[in-house]
Amino acid sequence: MDGHARPRHGSRHRSWCCTFNAPPPSPENPHLSQRYHSNKSNCKSKLGPQKADPLSKFATSISVPNSPQSSKSELSIVGRMDPRRILSPGRVSPIDHADSLEEDRHSSHATPSAAAVDSIPRSRSQSFRAKIESPDAHSSLDPSRVEEGGGEAYDVRLNLKRKNGEVMVLELNSAVLASNSEVFAGLIAGSSGKKMCRIEVPEVENLGVFRETIELMFEEDIAKRLIKIGVNRAIDILEVAAGIMFRRGVLSCLKYLEAVPWTEHEEEKLRSLFTRFKFDDATSRDILARLYSQQSTDTLQNLARHLVSSITTCSDTNARNELKSLVKGLLSKSSVYEKEQPDINKEDFYSVCQSCLSVLVNLFEEASDAIPHERAGKKEMGKPLIARISRQVDNLNWLLEILLDRQMAEEFVDLWAHQGNLLKLHERASPMVRYELSRVSAILFIAMGTGKLHCCWEARSGLLQAWFGPMLLDFGWLQRCRKGLDMKALEEAMGQTLLTLPLKQQYVLFMEWFRCFSKNGTECPNLSKAFQIWWRRSFLRGSETNAVESR
Repeated sequence: MDGHARPRHGSRHRSWCCTFNAPPPSPENPHLSQRYHSNKSNCKSKLGPQKADPLSKFATSISVPNSPQSSKSELSIVGRMDPRRILSPGRVSPIDHADSLEEDRHSSHATPSAAAVDSIPRSRSQSFRAKIESPDAHSSLDPSRVEEGGGEAYDVRLNLKRKNGEVMVLELNSAVLASNSEVFAGLIAGSSGKKMCRIEVPEVENLGVFRETIELMFEEDIAKRLIKIGVNRAIDILEVAAGIMFRRGVLSCLKYLEAVPWTEHEEEKLRSLFTRFKFDDATSRDILARLYSQQSTDTLQNLARHLVSSITTCSDTNARNELKSLVKGLLSKSSVYEKEQPDINKEDFYSVCQSCLSVLVNLFEEASDAIPHERAGKKEMGKPLIARISRQVDNLNWLLEILLDRQMAEEFVDLWAHQGNLLKLHERASPMVRYELSRVSAILFIAMGTGKLHCCWEARSGLLQAWFGPMLLDFGWLQRCRKGLDMKALEEAMGQTLLTLPLKQQYVLFMEWFRCFSKNGTECPNLSKAFQIWWRRSFLRGSETNAVESR
């Protein structure tokens, strides 16, 4: 055995409670126990045989250390306390003990000593004290001198005020503040000779962001701190750092933001920030390259034409449908990106429409055996003819919807009305194939009947004279193969479109509908409401019409 007494199994170390009682005797701290008991005996000899609660006595000495009622023995207890800093809840850096006594000295004049203890946490709730740097760091002050002299390192008091009156006080080291911020360096230099430099910053937008920006001055590796903060907060810190000319913080924020992805909200914040501040750095140019395109308007228009052309020639059905929805949303007038997008070139879109029509003519020629199958594309020979025709009609309707949304579809009415080859091929084609052409006519009828498409009466007349008859023949197939088409809306729109023509032309078209409807019934569109309106306008008000014509 080594001669040391073993502790009993039933005994254990007593916990050191926050009531500041004597530390338990232990082999690890014999000097602390001896010092405490010696001090306690000295205090008892000076204060007399009275028994006092050590907790209440310590509270009184901390709250009002310089009050007349305080005895020298109480101050000596405070002086012999462990000089380590005490971290308050939520503090990111230590609180100097000597400065805290100075704050308590001021609070003792306003409140009684009993209530002063309760007011300590509230008085520090909006304060921040930076850690004291080592002699070889930014601050040239000696840390030992700071503790003995009562906090000389905190020689700048920064008062931050919001518009609503909320205030935050930061006590900082002038050397660190001046070496990091050109703005504060000038203010500190202007108040040289004063023991405490007081700086007030009014109308601060966010006190927390300003405080975090100041705290970064005391960080050796700002990048690690920014990773924990996140992109949105880093943008706010960048704005404050640029305002106070904190160059090291600005550079760290720019490098961090350039390397991480942004949300749309964060991108808008960066756009706004770069319009108000100018950053002279290569990293800022990289961020600007992500925010703003350097391409010309012609390049963007050519890109839109290339995308549209690629979609119409895409062979994969699922991919084509997905890309159609994507590009249509981007080019739509109601798109969130429309305000930043130049107008698309109408000629480019109509050139794509013309190419789709040319392919459609070739397919119908193939369907009517007007051309040999050897002339059909090798890539398309593996797919059924009906599927290939349907795909081209889908492409035309998709292009037509974009043109209608951007109010550029007037020329498409003339283009579709003058498809003489397709009209001839429609007469010779099978009903299960030819109805696809009436799907294009249906989109135009609905657009004109609902007022979304405005064109002259000659264009409307030419469209109805060309495609009204084929629509009557294909209506039954359209009912069976709707493909998203609203048949009720189509019937209503056809009647309204007919009523926009002169009455003499209405007579010809309504008579054609009447004969078709009497033979085919529900296989023909029901235009009864429009027919009644035409009848009333033509015959019941005939006398009024004759009177107008005679005058």
